[in-house]
Amino acid sequence: MEKKKLVLIDGNSIAYRAFFALPLLNNDKGIHTNAVYGFTMMLMKILEDERPTHMLVAFDAGKTTFRHKTFTEYKGGRQKTPPELSEQFPFIRELLDAYGISRYELENYEADDIIGTLSLTAEKDGYEVKVISGDKDLTQLSSPAITVGITRKGITDIEEYTPKHIGEKYGLTPEQIIDMKGLMGDASDNIPGVPGVGEKTAIKLLKEFSTLENLLNSIDQVSGNKLKEKLAEFKDQAIMSKELATIERQAPVEVDIEAIAYEGFTREKLVGLFKELGFQTLLDKLGDDTAVTEEPELEEVDYIIPTEITEAIFADDNYFYVEMLDDNYHYADIIGFSLVNKKGKYYLPTDLALKSEAFKKWAEDEGIKKTVYDAKRSEVSLRRYDIHLKGANFDILMASYLINPSENIEDLAAIAKRYDLYNIQADESFYGKGAKRRVPETANLAAHLIRKGLAMSDLREKLEDELRRNEQYELFTELEMPLSLILADMESYGIRVERERLQLMGKELNERLIEIEEKVCELAGEKFNINSPKQLGIILFEKLGLHSFKKTKTGHSTSADVLEKLAGDHEIIEHILLYRQLGKLQSTYIEGLLKVINPKTEKIHTRYQQTLTATGRLSSIDPNLQNIPIRLEEGRKIRQAFVPSEKGWVIFAADYSQIELRVLADIAGDEKLIQAFKDDLDIHTKTAMEVFHVEKDEVTSNMRRQAKAVNFGIVYGISDYGLSQSLGITRKEAGQFIERYLDTYPGVKEYMDDIIHSARQKGYVTTLMQRRRYIPEITARNFNIRSFAERTAMNTPIQGSAADIIKKAMIDMDEALKDKGLKTRLLLQVHDELIFEAPEDEVEILKSLVPLVMENALELKVPLKVDYSYGPTWFDAK
Repeated sequence: MEKKKLVLIDGNSIAYRAFFALPLLNNDKGIHTNAVYGFTMMLMKILEDERPTHMLVAFDAGKTTFRHKTFTEYKGGRQKTPPELSEQFPFIRELLDAYGISRYELENYEADDIIGTLSLTAEKDGYEVKVISGDKDLTQLSSPAITVGITRKGITDIEEYTPKHIGEKYGLTPEQIIDMKGLMGDASDNIPGVPGVGEKTAIKLLKEFSTLENLLNSIDQVSGNKLKEKLAEFKDQAIMSKELATIERQAPVEVDIEAIAYEGFTREKLVGLFKELGFQTLLDKLGDDTAVTEEPELEEVDYIIPTEITEAIFADDNYFYVEMLDDNYHYADIIGFSLVNKKGKYYLPTDLALKSEAFKKWAEDEGIKKTVYDAKRSEVSLRRYDIHLKGANFDILMASYLINPSENIEDLAAIAKRYDLYNIQADESFYGKGAKRRVPETANLAAHLIRKGLAMSDLREKLEDELRRNEQYELFTELEMPLSLILADMESYGIRVERERLQLMGKELNERLIEIEEKVCELAGEKFNINSPKQLGIILFEKLGLHSFKKTKTGHSTSADVLEKLAGDHEIIEHILLYRQLGKLQSTYIEGLLKVINPKTEKIHTRYQQTLTATGRLSSIDPNLQNIPIRLEEGRKIRQAFVPSEKGWVIFAADYSQIELRVLADIAGDEKLIQAFKDDLDIHTKTAMEVFHVEKDEVTSNMRRQAKAVNFGIVYGISDYGLSQSLGITRKEAGQFIERYLDTYPGVKEYMDDIIHSARQKGYVTTLMQRRRYIPEITARNFNIRSFAERTAMNTPIQGSAADIIKKAMIDMDEALKDKGLKTRLLLQVHDELIFEAPEDEVEILKSLVPLVMENALELKVPLKVDYSYGPTWFDAK
């Protein structure tokens, strides 16, 4: 007989967790959807992992409960539920109904009490029980039959609390969690506890005295006079706090557990709701939820597995797919190839293909055209076997990305389904995920890859037609496709990093961290764990009496934004901020970079994501070399470890000067802005002169700073609030400053109005090279979402055009270096900067060649300007 399993979910807690974990999303009607989306993701995971036979979601019935009779200020410190979340609760209830999941709320009681009561009843009836919440209060319910899952980061990462886990984590029993809350209180619920008693002290006391009552009856035996006094003074408050923290397990819940059996969802209701909310990705996942539905049947495909690869299998209409399981293709093994053409459908086993001269000859023949999925990935992975993929003239992934860069492309199946092609299985469904991921037997693998080849052949014409309709075919063929091969070169070649120098930096940083930690403890007047937000909060807000801006469930918030507001209030703050900055340098960059140095090449091989950002910017990962902090001297020094790969060579860096402002001048057509760049004036000084109506020699450093902030702020669609925050002025002053700026540059104001109007009409904006970004939120009813969309409409053409220009410059530089027969190599692209390594005897040529090529990448109404520098390391090339 199947074991009965009851899953109980704390509805309010999970909804809150989802809302704050995900960015604000809304559908085409302007309805906020992020909490519903996160809630759905959680349900899908629970149904897949837990396979419940019975299920219920409990909600709080209202603000007032029986606990308010005991303590009127119970949960008094909680902020009002954001309206953007409140409006989503009806959809969450509708979602549960569509899923066939029971829901329940009880007047005068909290969701915790409903869960506490039902879990006890179910345990007595022999059920296995799983409780899901974001609130650790429920861990008190844990027992041999009841596991309490508490969400951690994000939505679906859950920490499971069993009596054993609670014992290992706290050294307590589940029942003692209530006693702990009685002593330490709970800021999130405004339960006072005993002032000055934190988690560590509470646990220590309970290990010695077992229960709160035993402790309070034995105060004389407690060590520490101050603690004794606190316990004696706040004895009644501690008892009340324990009472408030105790979940009621005998609430008048009118639910028959047998009646909340889970029997699966109503597909029509769920599909309708997902369509209404705009959850395309979740619609796709519906077919993959093995807990509630079967995989749709795929049509059989025939194919050939050759015993020998000869030229006879190749043709002139090749759809070629390279399959790997690992996302990081620099290290992943190829597990197979598919080749679909007019001669047949072939699955090529890895060893057979990689050892075949005919395959290598075909792959490297520029004249034989190939349609691929992710040309860069395919090229880099084959290079590891000394095979260069040439003749790839159409990339399905790249084409799909350009058509709509905002859509999340998980795999080829996601693209196929967008065009109503369904005879292909999603990779996650086929291979499994996480620990269950595996390569199936050859027959299944071959069929999966053949379906990919067939999907590519069905997609090419559709995608090609859409690119032409969007006037993006040139962007695809002349920019993105050639660039993918240049990026493949850069990734494969890598950049040399001196391991020993990084290790020495790490040692020096560690010494600095120890010094700063000692100074912080000295200023605090006691030793404490600076990395513990709870301990740091006690020092700053209770001992030193600094103003606490916000509280979390575990105490005072010590987040960066809070500490930055306190800068200047106490000397300790600047040391703590520096400690955190240096600590991040040490862990993320020093230790992080050391882990990814390839032991064979002594280089770092970053990967460039060419199909990720909505603006067209390249993104660097594994590791991210675009985000090495350079504001701190210690951060800049990390670049000292990046060196040329050959002796007698240098690092040569060239970057565009104020490229986005120059693009703005061009797109807006503002005469004053255009003339300022033509005259090669300092644009920030010129703006200050115009806005403040002063002569050049009257411009102060503060005036120039304000002008610079608004110049760059306009590029990103800055608001009066954003400018006020960056300049430390009032919102009114910031608004006046923006008005004066727009009066000075009327072309910019006209551009901003026109682009917003155009985006509303078309639903998208474009760059100078016809890169397109859809902005459906521009018509949202919610003011904040609509305002954000308007800023996106303003800045995307500018950022996107700047991205297009530097991509074009990379292609032109590659061609120029080859034409000149130079040995110089392009290593990295970092925002508006290109990093090369070059022989010293080529530097003089590069001084003129690089600016010439980069400045002529695209003709604008204003001149592009490039600055360059070089030296023995990346640090010196500044």
